[in-house]
Formats: sequence, C-alpha cells, structure tokens
Amino acid sequence: MNKGRRNKRIFLIFFSNDFAVEKEKTDKSKKAATFSKEKKPPIAMSHHHQQHHHQNHHHHQHQSMLMEGMREEKWIKHYSSRHSILLVGEGDFSFSWCLSLAFGSAANIFATSLDSYDELVVKYKNVKVNLGVLEYLGASLLHGVDATTMNTHPALQWRKFHRVIYNFPHAGFFGGESNPDLITMHRNLVRGFLWNAKTMLWPDGEIHINHKITAPFDTWRIEELALECSLVLVGLDNFKIKDYPGYENKRGSGSRSDEPFPLGECRTFIFKPMVVQVGPASTSYEMMMTAPQPPHVDNNADECMRIFGDYLNHVEATFGSADCDVHHSVCEALRVGYERYMGGGFGRESSGYIGVLYELHHLSILRSQRLRNMRLVLDQQQW
Repeated sequence: MNKGRRNKRIFLIFFSNDFAVEKEKTDKSKKAATFSKEKKPPIAMSHHHQQHHHQNHHHHQHQSMLMEGMREEKWIKHYSSRHSILLVGEGDFSFSWCLSLAFGSAANIFATSLDSYDELVVKYKNVKVNLGVLEYLGASLLHGVDATTMNTHPALQWRKFHRVIYNFPHAGFFGGESNPDLITMHRNLVRGFLWNAKTMLWPDGEIHINHKITAPFDTWRIEELALECSLVLVGLDNFKIKDYPGYENKRGSGSRSDEPFPLGECRTFIFKPMVVQVGPASTSYEMMMTAPQPPHVDNNADECMRIFGDYLNHVEATFGSADCDVHHSVCEALRVGYERYMGGGFGRESSGYIGVLYELHHLSILRSQRLRNMRLVLDQQQW
C-alpha cells in the first residue's frame, strides 16, 4: 500500500475514533438523563450541564492537541509548522492535508480553491474527508478564490504569509498543451498569481510554484514572468510527489477531474521580491522593488528584437571590453532604434516606441537573471 494512503487511513481511524468517543459520551449522557428522571442523585449535574461539561472537555482536549502540534517546530521539505502558509488553487485539498498531518496542526494554514464547495464535492471523492480533517485541525478554508485577484479577497487582503504555494497552475483544458493561445492563457494565470502573491508576503516570505519543466510546459517561461513582477528566482528544487505523503495531484477539469495527470520531471520554483542596493556601501540599505511595471506584450518582444537585435549582439560581443564607449553606444542605439521603429509602418506614433523601450529594459533584466540562474544551477550541481 502507498505510504501516503496508509498514513491517511491511520489518521482517519484516529479521527473517526475521536468522533466515536464523542458519540459514546453523548449516548451515555442521554442514558444518564433518562435514568435521572426516575432517580436523581442528591448532587448531580443537569442534563444541560452534563452536555455543556462534555462539550467543554472535548473543546479543551481539541485545543490542547492543536497547541501541542504548534509548540514543537516540525518540517516537511520547505515548510515549517511555524510558517504562515497560503495554498492557492487546491484541488481535493490533499496537499494541505499532507502538511497538516506533518505538522500535527493546520492552524497556520490558509487553503483556498477556485471551485465552490458544491463544485468540489462533485469533482473529488475524498474532498469531504480532507476538508473535514483540515477544519478539525484548525485550518482556514476558503472557496471561490481567484489566484489573479486574491489580494483583494476580504479574508486575505490584510494578511501576510511566509509561504504562498501554487501547485501546478493550469488555466484549463482548451485544446493541446502546445497550442499558443492556451500557453498564453497559462502564462497570464501565472503572471496574475505572482503579481498578487508578492503583495501578500512577509519580508522573508517566498512564493513557490510546482511546475513541469518538459516541453511544452517549459515554454511558459515562469522565470521571465516572475521578473516582470519584480521577483527573483532564489531556488530551484526537484519536486518529487513521494516527499509529500498523501498528496494526490488531480486534473481538476472535465469528466476526469479526480484522475491524476502524469508529472514527469518537475521543479519547485522559489521566488522572492527583488532587492536592490541603494546608496554607498557604508550606508546602503535594502529596498523592495514594489513599483508597478508595465505588462509584458509579446508583440513588443518581436518588435524589440527586430529593432535592437544588432545592438544586443554588439553588447554581448563587447561585454567587459575597456575600449567600448558605453554612453555613445547606448545613445546611438536609441537614435537608430527610434528611426527603425517610426519607419516600420505608416501612421506610427512615438508613444508606441516607449513600449518597445520597456521591452528592451525587460530583456536586459532577463540577460542579467540568466547569468544568476546559471550560477545557481552550477552551485546546486556542485553541492
């Protein structure tokens, strides 16, 4: 038997036993109440007080169990019982369930789904049990939460988290995964999630996306989307489902919603808000880059490469050269670029050139980040 399922069955036995014990107490209370009508002891609690006593006793036991689970720090992979954790786009809530089992409590977990509760119970056979366990262990459960607007949700807009997790984001099944339009939908979903998630982090918080890296999923270019949102990749870890006992990935759409999808080679992408140094080294301080950036437009990307392709090649060819006049090179590239843009079509306005310059800035950031990522991968391989 699968280890995760065995743990789940063991946990559910205890979970069921707890309710069985409570039911037995209630039955005994009813019998005692019946007996008390015939012969009441000299000093006896009323039926109402007996019920109240049993309920309070169970409540205190439950609270003690949750506090005991929170007292000792427990870890599962990247996640600690002392982290405040937001899970986005949950399917059958088995990943949230897995974390709560590892922690012994779910008091630090906010678990959300795009589907409503009624939609969930139709899609997933185990979701009622998973949600029941999570609620019992103290989780906050929210349904109908859109990942691209979640920072405006009344229950989330003022909260901050140490970890915001999105497992295998997917915009839905609307044709083959290689379809360019569908890839654009996927990228828009991830971009919207990242924009929202970065506003919901504590200063030391992280955004985690678990994602396939084989074709065509690699064409989502998640690192680029993160850079558009002023986020930087700080970790890239192999994702293995066996590291999360009890987690079951689900298709989540169509008649096969409750079926798993093939994972293949996957990674956990770990992002943090970009940090820049401001001021001289002796008095420098770190500042979050939270200023809004214009959205990336694919048309601008093509136009930027047409106009500035020669300049970008020149930059790479002369990188590190002391003989290159950088100021002259940049000014000349901007002048020539403007002429090429305005000559590229009738009726063009100079305001459109600004969008191309934003794209040039975007490509420059990607160039720098590519070097950092290569260094990160090399460091991990050496480790």
